[in-house]
Amino acid sequence: MSAPDGSTDSAVGTVGAERSIGQLFASATTEMSALVHDEIALAKVQLKQDVKKGAVSGGAFTAALTVATFSLPMLSFALAYGINAWTGGHNGNGGWNLAWCFLLSFAASLLLAGLLGLIGMTFAKKAKKGKGPQKVAASVKETAGVLQNAKPHPRPVTAGDRVPEAIEAVARSSS
Repeated sequence: MSAPDGSTDSAVGTVGAERSIGQLFASATTEMSALVHDEIALAKVQLKQDVKKGAVSGGAFTAALTVATFSLPMLSFALAYGINAWTGGHNGNGGWNLAWCFLLSFAASLLLAGLLGLIGMTFAKKAKKGKGPQKVAASVKETAGVLQNAKPHPRPVTAGDRVPEAIEAVARSSS
């Protein structure tokens, strides 16, 4: 039998020779090690995604707080005087009372801060729902369960795979 990669068995030196139990164990160990490394890499990637979602959430909350704190004085004055001018205060007709204009400006600022807060909550929920490490742990358990129940399925020996009796005897005596 040839190895899965198509190479020949180097211990006996002939094509079609059976692989020893040691070689099979070494191959299985190498493949399990590669599988574990791949699962760890997957866990790292999924954890980075969850951390990124949490960072976006924190950034949105920070932006909401900043907008609510620093924009109120500047934007409130501009919006209040804009409302006053829009309602007729610019042409000498008086327009709305400036107190009502400032109140509307304040309400608009709170509405913007609330919208940014909702965006932050949405990203926080997504980050909380992210189950990257749990998915990887479940995948590792599933792989281990499959490998525990795995049974070898020998390939039927064909005439082309048969080794001359003398070589087979030497292979048996050396292992």
